[in-house]
Amino acid sequence: MEFFRKLFDLLTHLGEDDRWRAMVDYLGIGTLYAVLFAIVFCETGLVVTPFLPGDSLIFAIGAVAAREIGLSLTAVAPLLIAAALIGDNVNYWLGRRLGPAVFKREDSRLLNRKHLLAAQQFYEQHGSKTVVLARFVPIIRTFAPFVAGVGRMNYVRFLTFSIVGALLWVGICLSGGYFLGSRPFFKKHFELVILAIVLISVLPAVIHFVKARKATGRGADALVEAGTIGEHSEE
Repeated sequence: MEFFRKLFDLLTHLGEDDRWRAMVDYLGIGTLYAVLFAIVFCETGLVVTPFLPGDSLIFAIGAVAAREIGLSLTAVAPLLIAAALIGDNVNYWLGRRLGPAVFKREDSRLLNRKHLLAAQQFYEQHGSKTVVLARFVPIIRTFAPFVAGVGRMNYVRFLTFSIVGALLWVGICLSGGYFLGSRPFFKKHFELVILAIVLISVLPAVIHFVKARKATGRGADALVEAGTIGEHSEE
């Protein structure tokens, strides 16, 4: 229980150096690397854990690496890329094997069917490049590989996009944290920076949702108008 308390404390105070130092002292640097790998893997690879931090955690790791608290950028970068890539592929194969049954169930307690359908719509709009684009959209990135598996996307094609997505996602977030996180302004207002990252990450999904609602509304209005015209024609 002590481990989970300390981990929760760290994840809710990502910008505080003392929390990172406490975790390094408690676990040791090697075990902490394993924990960070597991978090990124689960957030990417398991459709039941979309609530775990992704962008904000990797940005914070980059910032901590710049402050010489104990994390090495050269060690953690390939580790996080591997976690994202392996998670993507596990998720893809889960979707390929289990997905059709999941989509048929309305009462699944483990999987949020609305999130699955949102990822499916995102996939239908953006095609194969969804595997890359979804990397930067919380929740969608957790479900996109699963939906790709359900749709039996060509695996070589999926793997190619998955590698590109993992490299871009980890590279951008990690380098952003490394080069910006140690600057006085970002260090002083780190929590606000993390909040901004989360909001910016969610923004594409919000825009997509609003556009979809507007399109649905226009479609409904068109049907009503067509029905009205039909009634007048009959008269």
